[in-house]
Amino acid sequence: MSTVTDRATLDAPRASAARAAHANSAGEQKARRRGRSGRRISAVASVNGLLILGAAYMVLPLLWLVFAATKSTTGLYSGDAFAFGGEFIANLQHLLAQDDGIFLRWLANSILYAGVGAIVGGFIALMAGYAFDKFEFRGKRPLYAMVLVGVLIPNTATVIPLYLLAAAAGATNTIWAVIIPVLCNPFSVYLARVFSSGYLPGETLEAARVDGAGPIRSFLQVGLPMLVPGFVTIALFQFVGIWNNFMLPLIMLQNRELFPSSVGIALWQSQVQQNPEFSTLVIAGSFVSVVPLVIAFVMLQRFWRAGLSAGSVK
Repeated sequence: MSTVTDRATLDAPRASAARAAHANSAGEQKARRRGRSGRRISAVASVNGLLILGAAYMVLPLLWLVFAATKSTTGLYSGDAFAFGGEFIANLQHLLAQDDGIFLRWLANSILYAGVGAIVGGFIALMAGYAFDKFEFRGKRPLYAMVLVGVLIPNTATVIPLYLLAAAAGATNTIWAVIIPVLCNPFSVYLARVFSSGYLPGETLEAARVDGAGPIRSFLQVGLPMLVPGFVTIALFQFVGIWNNFMLPLIMLQNRELFPSSVGIALWQSQVQQNPEFSTLVIAGSFVSVVPLVIAFVMLQRFWRAGLSAGSVK
């Protein structure tokens, strides 16, 4: 009887210590869970906060442009910036009537430069990316390295050399001085190689060759239909880049009949100090210039969204 009592007496502190250790372990686990939960919440809040700031940075100027396009000259500099005015139709009429409707000519020039550059330049980039991905030839790696280096060089750094080349060829102050330089874009070639690698399996081309198709036929009849989403994505990037291009047409062109909308609006902006009435022309012209970009992205969104997702996965 005394032995059982002694054992109970000895086991009691051990059991108490075990319960205390278990309680401490459970407390530590809860503390760790609370810590992880707190860090997760703070990380989500930080990421969402950055996304909200980025979205505001991109959306607020466009939203202000929509409101400003409806205001008169006095309304632009007084009252609430994010409030509608009643001069939208009058501003558009003033815009289209200024200098015998030259803005429509500028808008048509922008569509010409951006459209030709996007379609022809995108097709050239697609062929180059396809060749870099599927063909083996001497100097492939050094040439592709030069393409990657070209991606790192800003477009403004090449404007003066391009102008000197165009002047030597007698092509300045012509549409070709703007169109030809934008037909080659290193970043588009890089994207085309990524899309070719992701969309076009080598086995498909090998099967086409077994059926007797040559390299050109394999590209046109097999590769090109499969690369349509990539081509649309590249063409949209080209279109937006050329549409927003400012330095190249500014340097190349002197005849304002050949100006794109970006240079034409900048010409009006330079006259605002002398004539404040030009401010409504600048705002209305900027608003109208955004519309083609929005239309292009909305109409082709199913293609470029698929293209972007394929490029990101690859």
